[in-house]
Amino acid sequence: MTSQHPTIGSLLRSLRARNGWTLKEMSLKCGIPLSTLSKIEHDRLTLTYDKLLQLSQRLNIRMSELFAETDEASEPAVTARRSIGRLDDSIRVNTPNYDYYYLCPELRRKRMIPVVTRVRAKSISEFGDLVRHSGEEYIYVLEGRAEVHTEFYDPIVLEAGESVYIDSNMGHAYVAAEGCEEVVLLGVCSSSDEQLMQSLMTLHGDETAAR
Repeated sequence: MTSQHPTIGSLLRSLRARNGWTLKEMSLKCGIPLSTLSKIEHDRLTLTYDKLLQLSQRLNIRMSELFAETDEASEPAVTARRSIGRLDDSIRVNTPNYDYYYLCPELRRKRMIPVVTRVRAKSISEFGDLVRHSGEEYIYVLEGRAEVHTEFYDPIVLEAGESVYIDSNMGHAYVAAEGCEEVVLLGVCSSSDEQLMQSLMTLHGDETAAR
């Protein structure tokens, strides 16, 4: 059967069900109050980044596991799979500079992480330090004009319809170009690191996750 659109709450319910935990047992294991967990599971409350990290650390699982649903049965070898990426189905993570929309969150062990990003930062001084993470990434400008800053190259401005492919280990940042209020990017990040999603979500310490 096709699952409902994934939310933080539905993914936590799935995780708890797979382990056979009661709500109280999960509360004790992860250190989050029972009433708070109940509100999260019913999509009446979201989790901050710090709480997501606390969950993964105390339950001894990768943060990426919080963003994937599984069947009880053993998973067969992947020969063909498909996921339709819609913003309404995405997992949203807000940071001071970006709003991230992680697409196709129900797929496990993705070799690529597709994400739509709305850029709010309008200058590199507002953005702060350049970010780095493992792997490579491809960025395509859907709307607006993006100013791309990288550690070893001069800044460039990309118009809508233009793109850039970079080594993500190199410091980088995307900001709205002069005269542009907002930029919308389509990005694809790839890495051999199984914790790539966690790495992407730890670039800033004050994210808020939402549906």
